[in-house]
Amino acid sequence: MNQLIKQLVQHIDGDVLTDALSRMLYANDASPFQELPLAIARPRHTKDCIAIVKFSAQHKIPLIARAAGTSLAGQCVGKGIIVDVRRYMNQIISIDIDNRRAKVEPGVVCNDLNDQLRPFGLMFAPDPSTSNYCTFGGMVGNNAWGIHSQRYGTTRDNTVQIEVVLSDGSMAIFGPLNTAALQNKLQLKNREGAIYRSIVDIINKQQKLIQNSFPAPDNLLRNAGYPLDFLAQGQPWHAQGPLFNLAPFLCGTEGTLALTTAIEIKLVNIPQKRLMLCAHFQSVDVALKAVPQILCHQPAALEIVDHHILKLTETNLIQQPNRFWLKGNPAAVLLIEFHDDYLSLVKTSEQVIDQLYAEIPAYAFSVVESAQIDKVWALRKSGLGLLMGVKGSIKGVTGIEDTAVRTADLSAYVKAVKKILSQHDTDCVVYGPAGRGTLHLRPELNLNLETDRQKYKEILDQVTDLVISLDGSISAKHGDGRLRGYFLERLLGSEVIKLLQQVKNTFDPLGILNPNKILNAPSPDQDLRYADNDTELDSFFDWGSDSGLTSAVQKCNGAGVCLQLSGTNTMCPSYRVTREEKHGTRGRANVFRQILTASSPVEAMDNDLIKEVLDLCLSCKGCKSECPAQVDMAQMKAEFMQHYNDQNGTPLRSRIIDHFDSLSLYASYLPEMSNILLAQPWMKTILGFHPHRQLPKLASIKFSQWWKNRKPFPIETSQAEVVLVLDIFSEYFEPDIAIAAISVLENLNFRVTVTPCLSLGRAQISQGLLRHARQRIVKAINILLPYAQSGIPLVGLEPSEILTLRDEAQVLFKDGNINKQIETVSKQAYLFDEFIVQNQPMINSNNFRMPQHTKRFLVHGHCHQKSLVGMQPTQILLSQIPDAIVDMIPSGCCGMAGAFGYEKEHYKISMQIAELELFPAVRNAPNDTLIVASGASCRHQILDGLGVRAFHPAEILAQSIGY
Repeated sequence: MNQLIKQLVQHIDGDVLTDALSRMLYANDASPFQELPLAIARPRHTKDCIAIVKFSAQHKIPLIARAAGTSLAGQCVGKGIIVDVRRYMNQIISIDIDNRRAKVEPGVVCNDLNDQLRPFGLMFAPDPSTSNYCTFGGMVGNNAWGIHSQRYGTTRDNTVQIEVVLSDGSMAIFGPLNTAALQNKLQLKNREGAIYRSIVDIINKQQKLIQNSFPAPDNLLRNAGYPLDFLAQGQPWHAQGPLFNLAPFLCGTEGTLALTTAIEIKLVNIPQKRLMLCAHFQSVDVALKAVPQILCHQPAALEIVDHHILKLTETNLIQQPNRFWLKGNPAAVLLIEFHDDYLSLVKTSEQVIDQLYAEIPAYAFSVVESAQIDKVWALRKSGLGLLMGVKGSIKGVTGIEDTAVRTADLSAYVKAVKKILSQHDTDCVVYGPAGRGTLHLRPELNLNLETDRQKYKEILDQVTDLVISLDGSISAKHGDGRLRGYFLERLLGSEVIKLLQQVKNTFDPLGILNPNKILNAPSPDQDLRYADNDTELDSFFDWGSDSGLTSAVQKCNGAGVCLQLSGTNTMCPSYRVTREEKHGTRGRANVFRQILTASSPVEAMDNDLIKEVLDLCLSCKGCKSECPAQVDMAQMKAEFMQHYNDQNGTPLRSRIIDHFDSLSLYASYLPEMSNILLAQPWMKTILGFHPHRQLPKLASIKFSQWWKNRKPFPIETSQAEVVLVLDIFSEYFEPDIAIAAISVLENLNFRVTVTPCLSLGRAQISQGLLRHARQRIVKAINILLPYAQSGIPLVGLEPSEILTLRDEAQVLFKDGNINKQIETVSKQAYLFDEFIVQNQPMINSNNFRMPQHTKRFLVHGHCHQKSLVGMQPTQILLSQIPDAIVDMIPSGCCGMAGAFGYEKEHYKISMQIAELELFPAVRNAPNDTLIVASGASCRHQILDGLGVRAFHPAEILAQSIGY
């Protein structure tokens, strides 16, 4: 079969991937299922799609259409050929502003189109929580809808025309047809004509059955089965209904009827005025009972978030700033958004508040205006990832999260579901679009256990019966797939299933298009992804808080937040350049998990496939904070590399980087000669560095020499003491930064003590040399502990070094005594920016001035600082300087990432990463701008790539006080 599929390469311009790694990368979507495909085809254009379908039909090989792979019901997994349209078919074909239409290829990301439309005041209205990375092909496949469906409806409601390849390889364009045009289609003697004749005949004969069998409309959104009921409500059966159109009909059919190649969509005006009301409740039940009353005021959005998710946002660095509107600790909040002119918005919100106070006891309200509303929605959208990031093996599992009932039944429905779950000794969270009768209820289970997999199947069975009893839908938003398709006959009845099968047979008589999804789905407890063995690795890091490394890897739910290509995100800089699945956190986690759970841990840690997917991981730490599930791929990489090195030997370059501290010491005795030597191409070749890289130059005088010879600064015994933690770069390469930091601290009346030059293990961790990292950390802790025990602050200048104390050092030892010492030290460890800002009263007592010829600061943030602390301290610090204009570069990683950007095989991608945002921003900066970067590697990337000097915040502050 593999040799047969390879023949497809001869027929298309795109890619055909049959290697083991690629198949593993595409074995999952965001559902609980896992199936290894035969191959992956990545078409470049419509002609490729035609060739792929013809090849599949000839050899009767299933095709599974896939874009971002964020489906929650297993739509994108299967044993055939995955057709990935996201990789190449991602062009916006046209935008018609006057008629408010756009035409896109299926791989276009929703928000990318909206970014293009924003200057014209237009947008595509459906806004699923994955809109930063989901594509129009997937949105059509699932009939996606989002937060504002209350006002704008679903993808189906906003789709005009779809171009497709039918199962025989012929092309069809489905769009609105008047009576005459429909009659012409019915006369066609091809696959397209057969499709029209079959569907019209089905509705002509079975209109009443269709009308009576689908879940009651009553404003209830549903994605169950094929939407024959939607067609039956229009022309020619109802003269006042919409024109007959198979384009909206295809929305929600999950690639089981045709392969989409282009989509024409409606556009709407961006709302000019928005206002959100956040109603706080003491119980979920009371909040749900308020929903029908609120709907009378016609909100644009109405969602519920319960205390489980709100609690998880407390410790999430990305979501903490988005909690500003919360008052107390509500059991649930209703997020209610209105669109209208401002006076009407205010009046409506006041009416809702009065009604809820009078009729249903909401205990508090927050009114959020336009500029802040998206922050509240960002918190809501993080829900799924936060749930998957809960430590331990018990997770909120998808399955019953897509049910919908009438809003008047929500309270009774949730009570009944919780009763079912209590019979299985579990509970669930409650969140989602309550205004549409849909709640994302996720039972808390450990699918690694056979007992919980059995519970899972029983819960699905019982909740399905409950939903049917309430005349609801089991699939409202995320579709049937293979998860809920199994229960479809129970929902719609055997007669309707026969009609749906007739539709499927007409579109796809060979059954090659995404088989066993929607119809003929296997039992939902088959092909689940879970650990095949319970043997845990004898690890170096303590993964106990995640119940082991295996559970830590399983935190990735596949939602794909790491696949964003725009915005200010740091996560997965290599993916943003290559756009290859294997270079995102999701791809790496998928491969890591599959190998780790299917073999012995020791064998897994010697696997070249894991090594390959981790090769371009820059250990930027972006995933630790930006991934809602907080999958720390950098730490997993370090764990893997130590085991891999143990079994295969440590490379020479890694050994050199390991001894960077001692080598720098020796080189510092003859700095000029050392710099000349290190500049030689042959020396860079020996070191394994790229010949175009300029290695950092040693300073002529070490900091410790300056410190020893300096004239003592006048101090008073009453002054507060602070310890400057001297790092390798400040000692040997950039002593001016440490000197500047001391001048600032002393001018703020601190008595400064300086440690010997310390390595806190960052270089060793990045190379997977964890034993050596431990040795350096222990040495540093022995020096720093007495200060920390005395409550003396420890200030670091290099973010990656000082923040190691707050991060990996906390879990690198399994010795309780050492861990307590590290905890004590870490509580006193600060970035320079943090420490100064925390002593803000002292700042305000000093007379700062803007450095000469400077009007603004352009700041690039260090990845580890963004991940573990945030950039607010730096922004606040620089803003203390009068008249300063502080602009933050919306950049991710600089691309250097310690030694990564120096390494010969990584030089090219390092520079490509820098070109995403950092280099263009620096190039375009006005002449009166100083570039600010706290990381040594960031500053060197800017200097090496652009010849521009970047300054540490300590240097800026020192200049501002006239140092």
